[in-house]
Amino acid sequence: MQPASKLLTLILLIFMGTELTQVLPANPEESWQVYSSAQDSEGRCVCTVVAPQQSMCSRDARTKQLRQLLEKVQNMTQSIQVLDQRTQRDLQYVEKMEVQLRGLETKFRQVEENHKQNIAKQYKAIKAKMEELRPLIPVLEEYKADAKLVLQFKEEVRNLTSVLSELQEEMGAYDYEELHNRVSNLEERLRACMQKLACGKLTGISDPLTIKTSGSRFGSWMTDPLAPEGDTRVWYMDGYHNNRFVREYKSIHDFMTSDNFTSHRLPHPWSGTGQVVYNGSIYFNKFQSHVIIKFDFRTSSISKSRQLDYAGFNNAYHYAWGGHSDIDLMVDEGGLWAVYATNQNAGNIVISKLNPNTLQIIKSWTTNHPKRSAGESFMICGTLYVTNGYSGGTKVYYAYSTNSSTYEYIDIPLQNKYSHISMLDYNPRDRALYAWNNGHQVLYNVTLFHVIRSEEL
Repeated sequence: MQPASKLLTLILLIFMGTELTQVLPANPEESWQVYSSAQDSEGRCVCTVVAPQQSMCSRDARTKQLRQLLEKVQNMTQSIQVLDQRTQRDLQYVEKMEVQLRGLETKFRQVEENHKQNIAKQYKAIKAKMEELRPLIPVLEEYKADAKLVLQFKEEVRNLTSVLSELQEEMGAYDYEELHNRVSNLEERLRACMQKLACGKLTGISDPLTIKTSGSRFGSWMTDPLAPEGDTRVWYMDGYHNNRFVREYKSIHDFMTSDNFTSHRLPHPWSGTGQVVYNGSIYFNKFQSHVIIKFDFRTSSISKSRQLDYAGFNNAYHYAWGGHSDIDLMVDEGGLWAVYATNQNAGNIVISKLNPNTLQIIKSWTTNHPKRSAGESFMICGTLYVTNGYSGGTKVYYAYSTNSSTYEYIDIPLQNKYSHISMLDYNPRDRALYAWNNGHQVLYNVTLFHVIRSEEL
């Protein structure tokens, strides 16, 4: 069982057109007939390849290349199937919600017709709730249309796969490079579409799901968002200083049900709880320094280290709970990030996008939020979300978007079940929040909302 894979209810809305642009060769009997895999006028991702007339049959070295190309398209098909499964699951939830909304609307009309027989306070409360929910009805209608769009996208790739299978026996003098370019273009478009579908604005956080109770009051645990399919290893780090041993559990099931693990010894102790495992390496802040280290688990060696210039360390600008939490490393759909504070920014939070290979800063954003006033923070789709504390009643109340360089105050409750959160990070693969709460390893489901318009694609 993998509970983390079932933790997201994602509401996505896509407004796209349906036209198809055709590009035909000058001599269709001797070359490809290809429907463009670029965007149409409405921003739709489309790609269809039609086989040429069979005029010759041969087998040569390019057959192997085409077979590899076919495997590539099949991998893309699997990605679309995953996307389709998520869409269908969310659609079922939306349809159920739609029935409830329409039922509420009917009840409201009944109350309105007989309002003289109802207490005024109750009537006003129901009316306010209905006005709040009424705009969701057309939104739900749009979402049902989006589910059909995903199915149509699946059909486009299925057509391409069928053609490639036939062409394995009909390579001949046909232009392999042209087909390769077309498929590569489709792959890029698919990746872009899936990234848009995956992202959204945080609108809700579920009640916590306790995975395990272990370790001290402080620590961190995580999975690798770029791990291969089927790799659900859990990485576990107890404490926030004077420790350099990382536990590796084979799966989240093993983590939940047993204490069997492999231990990895880091060359230096870490500082805080802001570590992250990303693409087979762990990134951590070296204790009592502003040095970031990338340690490769495959080679058991440091592959890169670099100073994070001007970043406070050694409890200079920690989170509200302390614990040498000056530098917090995290990942989202866009890659690797560092969250910290500097004297130059008056102790307020600085967000830096990092190159995961060189650890160089790609770009930085300065915010107006004091680092020491933040309970914890995490990134989703390029937006930093900050909590108002770490104990007692907790909520996400500040959001800074690196996409627009703007901030806003929000109010999203976060149930602090065990009264002391010392680690809170988002995993873009599971699309869930991982938390360490007073010796308990906890997961939260997140709800993201985003309207995708054609001009965004």
